[in-house]
Amino acid sequence: MNNYFDSMFARKEFLARLIVHSLQTTSGWLELACAVMIMLGTYWLSLKILSVVSKHTQQQKNIRFPMLHHLLSRLLWPILLFICTIIAIVVWRDSTGESVLWLQITVFAARWLLMIRIIMAILHNAIPNNLFNDYYERSLSTFLWVCFVLWLTSLDTFIIRLLKSLALPIGSTSLSLYTVITGSIIVGIAIIIAMWLSRITEQRILKAEKLDVNLRYVLVKIIKTLLVVIAVLIALPMVGINLTILSVFGGALGVGLGLGLQKIASNYVSGFIILADHSVRPGDRLNINNFTGYVTKITARFVVLRSSDGSEALIPNDTFVSNTVINDSYSSKIMSTNLTMQVAYNTNLPQALEILKEAAAKQARVCDDPKPNSFVTGFSDSGINLYVNYWIHDPENGFMSINSAILMEIWNRFKEVGIEFSFPKQEIRILNDAEDPIIYDTMPKPVNNVETKPTYPDPLPTELNVSSSYRSEQQTHHDQQ
Repeated sequence: MNNYFDSMFARKEFLARLIVHSLQTTSGWLELACAVMIMLGTYWLSLKILSVVSKHTQQQKNIRFPMLHHLLSRLLWPILLFICTIIAIVVWRDSTGESVLWLQITVFAARWLLMIRIIMAILHNAIPNNLFNDYYERSLSTFLWVCFVLWLTSLDTFIIRLLKSLALPIGSTSLSLYTVITGSIIVGIAIIIAMWLSRITEQRILKAEKLDVNLRYVLVKIIKTLLVVIAVLIALPMVGINLTILSVFGGALGVGLGLGLQKIASNYVSGFIILADHSVRPGDRLNINNFTGYVTKITARFVVLRSSDGSEALIPNDTFVSNTVINDSYSSKIMSTNLTMQVAYNTNLPQALEILKEAAAKQARVCDDPKPNSFVTGFSDSGINLYVNYWIHDPENGFMSINSAILMEIWNRFKEVGIEFSFPKQEIRILNDAEDPIIYDTMPKPVNNVETKPTYPDPLPTELNVSSSYRSEQQTHHDQQ
C-alpha cells in the first residue's frame, strides 16, 4: 500500500517523452479529458459552496475568525481538486490497469496550488497591505509556479548542483551559493511566520481593555522583537550556519551604532521610554513645531500625528524625549474653546450673557463640569464685546460643528428676545462755515476794500433734470421734422 501511494506522488522522469507518448494513444487523451473535467467540475463546485457560505456570513455582522475564513475560501478549490483527482487515479488504475500521467500531474498541481495559497494567505496577514500588494503577490506566485515546472521536469537537480559548486570563501571556511540562497529563504520564512504570530498576538493584546493602553503597546513591541530574534536563532542552524558567526555580526553592529546608527537606536529606545512613562498615548492631542494632531500610531521609530484636515506627520521618538512637546490631553482629555461676538449698546446684558451660557450648555458635546460661562470683555466703537467659554469632552471630533451649532442657537435666541448684533457705524458731518479753516483759506480776498462774494460751482443736475432735458431736446427735433 505504501508503494502504491509513493508511486502516486513520485516525480516522473523524462516527462516530455511521456507526454508525447500519452498524446499518441486513445487512453492518454481520455485521461487528459478526465483531468480537465475534474478541474472544471471542482472549480464550479467550489464557487457554489463559496456563494452559499458568503450568503450565510453576510447575515452575521462579525466573523469570529476572519483569517481562518479567508484561508478556507482560498483553499477550497485546491483541496477539492486534490481529493477528486486521487479518487480518479485509484478508479483509473483499478479499471484499466494502466499507469496515469495527466491525473498525476493534476495532483502535483493541486498540491502546489495548495501550498502557494497557504503562503499568500500567511503573507497577507503577516505583512501590511501597503507593503505586500497585488504586484508582489503575482510576482511571487509566478516564481513559485516556475519552480514547480523546474521540479516537475527534473531541471531543479541540475540547477542545485550548479549552485553548490559555486563557493564563497569566508575566512577559513566557505559557503556555497546554494547555502546562502536556501539560508536566506529559510530565515525569511521564519521571520514572516514570526511577524504573523506577532500580528495575531498584537490584535489580541490591543483588545485587552483591562490593561493600560501604553502597557499594551510595550508588550506588543517586546513580543514582536523576541519572536523575530527566536526565528533567526532557529533558522540559522537549520541551514548549517554556526551561531558563533553572530558574535562577529554583534561586533559589527556595535561599530555601526557608534558610527551612524545611534539615531536609529535612540529612536527605538525612546519609543519604549515614552510608552513606559505615559507621556504620550494613542489618542492624545499634541502640538509639535506648530503642527497639531492626534496620536494614531506609535511605532518602533516614530509617532504618527493626524491633523483635522487629514494630513499626517511622522515624528521621531527621540523628539519626545529631548524637545518640548505640548500635550493637550496629558492630564485630561477635555478641552476648552470659546466664541466672541458683539451686540448693540441698547442690549440687556444680563439676558444676553444668560443666553450665551444656555446655548452652549444645550449641546450634547459640551461638558457639564466645568459649566459654560460668559463674560463682557469690553466696549468698542460699534458695540459691546461678549465672550462665551465652554469645555468639550471629544475634541478629536473637531470644533467646527460644535461652534456652528452654538452660533445658530444664539442667533435664534437673540431673534426671539429682540437682541441686535452690532455693525460698524460712522457719522459724517459736512461743515460749510466761514470760520472753517479749510473753507476760509479757499475764499477770495477783498480787492480795493471791496468785498467779493465767494463763488461756488453749480450743483450737478439731478437725474430728473438730466432725463427731462433729454426728452425736451428729442421732442424739439421731432417737431422740426
